[in-house]
Amino acid sequence: MNADRSVAYFSMEIAVDPAMPTYSGGLGILAGDTVRAAADLKVPMVAVTLLHRKGYFYQALDASGWQTEAPVDWVVEDFLQELEPRVTVTVSGRPVQLRAWRYAVQGVKGFSVPVLFLDADLPENTPEDRTLTHWLYGGDLTYRLSQEVVLGFGGVRMLRALGHETLERFHMNEGHASLLTLELLDERLRQAGRDTATPEDVDAVRHLCVFTTHTPVPAGHDRFPCELANTVVGHRALAELADACQFEEQLNLTYLALNLSHYVNGVAKRHGEVSQHLFASYVIDSITNGVHAGTWVCPPMAGVFDRHVPGWREESYSLRYALGIPPEELWAAHEQAKRALIEQVNRETNAGLDRDFCTIGFARRATAYKRPQLVFSDPERLRAIAAAVGPVQFVFAGKAHPRDQEGKQAIQRIFQMDAALRPAVRVAYLPNYDMTLGRRMVAGCDLWLNTPRPPMEASGTSGMKAAMNGVPSLSILDGWWLEGCIEGVTGWAIGQDGRSGAPVDDAKDAGSLYDKLEKVVLPMYYKDRGAFLEIMRHAVALNGSFFNTHRMLQQYVVKAYFD
Repeated sequence: MNADRSVAYFSMEIAVDPAMPTYSGGLGILAGDTVRAAADLKVPMVAVTLLHRKGYFYQALDASGWQTEAPVDWVVEDFLQELEPRVTVTVSGRPVQLRAWRYAVQGVKGFSVPVLFLDADLPENTPEDRTLTHWLYGGDLTYRLSQEVVLGFGGVRMLRALGHETLERFHMNEGHASLLTLELLDERLRQAGRDTATPEDVDAVRHLCVFTTHTPVPAGHDRFPCELANTVVGHRALAELADACQFEEQLNLTYLALNLSHYVNGVAKRHGEVSQHLFASYVIDSITNGVHAGTWVCPPMAGVFDRHVPGWREESYSLRYALGIPPEELWAAHEQAKRALIEQVNRETNAGLDRDFCTIGFARRATAYKRPQLVFSDPERLRAIAAAVGPVQFVFAGKAHPRDQEGKQAIQRIFQMDAALRPAVRVAYLPNYDMTLGRRMVAGCDLWLNTPRPPMEASGTSGMKAAMNGVPSLSILDGWWLEGCIEGVTGWAIGQDGRSGAPVDDAKDAGSLYDKLEKVVLPMYYKDRGAFLEIMRHAVALNGSFFNTHRMLQQYVVKAYFD
């Protein structure tokens, strides 16, 4: 393995292959897109994550729409190369051996970025410890913290065992990996032959580290009771940085990362502002997320880009030239993508969707603050709009966390709306949302819907993927859409500006959503296809050309990696 990689990128989940269930959703997809962009741009990087032998979970919906979960079965050896080194970490006083599996992400010009998947399923470990890298976001607090020991301590040790001695930066994609800072500190003390850290030691570790926070929700930051932390992580390690680790008598991994990083960023301009308010004593910048164009543009649209925007895979910014694509070619490519989506939905759900209906997509993690049911707040009005202006159909997808009963109930209610709204409105809920289904949806829908409760949307990337395929958004002004929305040019806004500070009113937001559908979007779609196509072209040219991981990673390189 090449030993001169400059950036180590740590993430609890990384999506590198649709057939590998090593991710749950947005965080893992972003990590995978980041690695793919690094390979395209020849940024020297090595990524570290966990193997997740049982995946996040396989989702099934019963006849009533209730979600059930099952382990994901996949053959690790079919995708990954086992590496020889073994390293040991201490978890709750026990030695746990780890190995790594390697996946090589190839860039458009052949440059390779290795992704290391840490695995505790070894015969040398106890039956309990062998499962530590099985489940993504599974188990109790002890299991979660044990996984973070494996990722943070084990990840650094594995990198060293593989010869990566001169890494310039360690990028923590969310706080799950922040224990790596303690391992870096301990490395420095061992090299100096000392037991106690000095301020200079802390500054040296801080210079090596970069931290990206992804959630403005306080509950989204990992915290563990100090007694549990002392048991799982070890008292000595935590004692080195007691002030940095603890907050309100807890091990707070976000504060650990904040205290030991020389650069900290949120993932959209608004999210950076919210995070700065949440963590007022720290300097928090923002780098808005992006998506990897070569991954998310569907084949029919990619063919159009190849003809009219040559080089778009190597330089995503060149998508700005999409304004010169003939509208009829853009629409023909979209119709191919839409046909493929409708055929899949009908085959899998028997929903009877119609290719001529305006098709609206919504695919997010099913949880309360994303408000997936907002569009169904007033079924009678929705039915009346469809009957008067033009029929509409919805394609939903997304998993609820196994312990999120409210999220599961939301899925069930959406699932059951189909029978209540027919014939002018049709609804399909596709199970087991993954990269493959996501690609099909963001390209095949006519309109992308997003309705989070502001300011809880850190960034969001599904609408960026839709824009890459010429699909405009109808979304709440929060996250990335505050930057991407040019009303009536790249799409449409729902409700008031997310920065206004006014209380969120679900009823008002639903009314705004209905007004836009009734008075603007559906009339344009059915009666002024030329105007709709102009918005599609601008979605690609303005949003697709900017909200991509090539631009995003270049900002990390300048601001955080090689400053």
